[in-house]
Amino acid sequence: MRRRDFEAMVRGMADELPPDFRSGIVAIEVTAKTIPHPVREGIYTLGECVPHAFGAPGDETAQLRSTVYLHFGSFAALASGDPGFDWRHEAWETLTHEVRHHLEWRANAPALEALDDAVEANYARQDGEPFEPLFFHDGEPVAPGVTKVEDDVFVDVPLGRRDWRRAAGGTTPFVWHGRTYRVALPAELPDLLFVTIDGVEPEPAGDLIVVVRRRPGLRDVFRRPAVGQVEATVER
Repeated sequence: MRRRDFEAMVRGMADELPPDFRSGIVAIEVTAKTIPHPVREGIYTLGECVPHAFGAPGDETAQLRSTVYLHFGSFAALASGDPGFDWRHEAWETLTHEVRHHLEWRANAPALEALDDAVEANYARQDGEPFEPLFFHDGEPVAPGVTKVEDDVFVDVPLGRRDWRRAAGGTTPFVWHGRTYRVALPAELPDLLFVTIDGVEPEPAGDLIVVVRRRPGLRDVFRRPAVGQVEATVER
């Protein structure tokens, strides 16, 4: 299916939704993105609901708005390996699933504050500014130990003190889309190291960041952890 035909089909489906369900949805859009699942091979993110809270924090009149996205590239990736792929069925299932997210979030808008804070912290990380080290824990959970903040995927690799020392100057494994990779680490490790990864297949829509961190102990209650950032190319 061509993208323009897919977009026309999605527009028709959006018109079929009850007006109450669409209340607060700013737009339903089709993107060209291909978003592979960070752990499971052959699985892709077909759609997303991105919330936007309007109003000051604590304002009881604040309203929730959302944008629903369907990712054509992900649909095409799945269809390429399945001759019987039902575009219409999968698009409808994805659209209604994301609208359901909007309805659930609209009923509990304060739960979005942590995600909003994570997005802001990730912007600070990208710009080299100070940020809350464990902000990625408040991202959208997509698998055990894996979260997503907008298009960036974070793989959490916590290590005990002994394993953390052994990992310095060596490598540590992680899984991406059903495949195991190893990333080389510097000889001196900070308490938390954000490693932006290159070389995985398929590529994520945003950055893939492996967070190698030392599990905190009692003494860490009274000190701020040392944080570092590096980039690395990996091999299977």
